[in-house]
Amino acid sequence: MRYMKKIKVLLVLLFLYTLTANSQEKSPFVSFDDYETLMAEVKEHRKSRLLELADYLEMAKQEDVIILDARSEAMYKSKHIKGAVNLNFSDFTQETLAQLISNFETKILIYCNNNFQDDSQNFPTKVSMPKIEEKKGGGDKGITLALNIPTYLNLYGYGYRNVYELNEILSVDDPRMEFEGTSVQK
Repeated sequence: MRYMKKIKVLLVLLFLYTLTANSQEKSPFVSFDDYETLMAEVKEHRKSRLLELADYLEMAKQEDVIILDARSEAMYKSKHIKGAVNLNFSDFTQETLAQLISNFETKILIYCNNNFQDDSQNFPTKVSMPKIEEKKGGGDKGITLALNIPTYLNLYGYGYRNVYELNEILSVDDPRMEFEGTSVQK
């Protein structure tokens, strides 16, 4: 009789463990499959929305356009494209985006650290480190992890389809660019 109780307890524990493990894998708030589906859709959408600087700057002058800087508040305050507004990427939600961009038809221009060179303090390039075994063999040098891509993906996923992305690597000294922030010399 005692043996049967132990088996029942073990079966209940096994059931609860399985239920918990499966619920973690099937969280409605964490779905890699949904992410991959969205990513494929965004990849096609984004192809025609990559802008060279001249087009980016011209579009920035239009009505109902917002330049969105999704970097940290500290990086934004230090130096950003003149006129840009900041919403840290980690703060993206339907509500915070709606507070900043209330109309889904608003044109949103995005950029990130990887669009600028020669100012690693304000625009550090995001490159992953190669694996140790790859270093020894002289293989892969890492991949860039630009904030533009998850920013674009999330904006699209939250319903903003009028997104455009700066598609150049520029010098921060490019005379066509204007910056603001605490580290910008007047």
